[in-house]
Amino acid sequence: MIELTGVQKHFEGKKRVTALAGVNLKIEKGEMVALVGPSGSGKSTLLNLIGGLDRPTAGDIRLDGQLLSGLNDDDLTRVRRDKIGFIFQFFNLLPTLSCIENVALPLHLRNWPSTKIRERALELLGLVNLNHRLDHLPEELSGGERQRVAIARALSVYPPVLLADEPTGNLDSATGAEILKLMRDVNERLGATVLVVTHDRGVADSCSRQISLRDGLVIEDLRRENVRK
Repeated sequence: MIELTGVQKHFEGKKRVTALAGVNLKIEKGEMVALVGPSGSGKSTLLNLIGGLDRPTAGDIRLDGQLLSGLNDDDLTRVRRDKIGFIFQFFNLLPTLSCIENVALPLHLRNWPSTKIRERALELLGLVNLNHRLDHLPEELSGGERQRVAIARALSVYPPVLLADEPTGNLDSATGAEILKLMRDVNERLGATVLVVTHDRGVADSCSRQISLRDGLVIEDLRRENVRK
């Protein structure tokens, strides 16, 4: 599903910074993977490259057999639109749109018919247990509810890959546990491949695989048989 070969990422400035120093990695379809490591280890950079939000300095990234580095900007945008869902720590909801409007927005951008858009948005908000918050604005929701809206939006076309960057980092522990359970449900029920960048040991321990990074390199790749639910 996802394969990285010799992936490097350097940022040029007054001083050259190496974020990834040559990563080789393969993630199978349907895996739920935690990317862990200290700040500055390259976790978020790796997630952004897999998601097509940035391009590597060197190396190849393949998503479902497709070489991302061989795509132009328009084709890369289509891959992000159709195959990848993003969940961020700070939700990134549009403050002037209601829950159902935030979830529906990606579908409008795909020019879906209005009736089909509403049907899908209602289905997704039901999936994250927010049927009673359809017309509420983000400021009227708790942090956990906002993150659930963000997850519903990320699932708008049921993408095969779900990327989450510290999805529980801005939440209290009880709400974070709710969001984690929801992401596990998405992984199990929809068969999505889920990658989670996290500093939270509880989140990492709930994933079936943990990939540890340090100084831009993979230093440990651990698969777990008995995952905490």
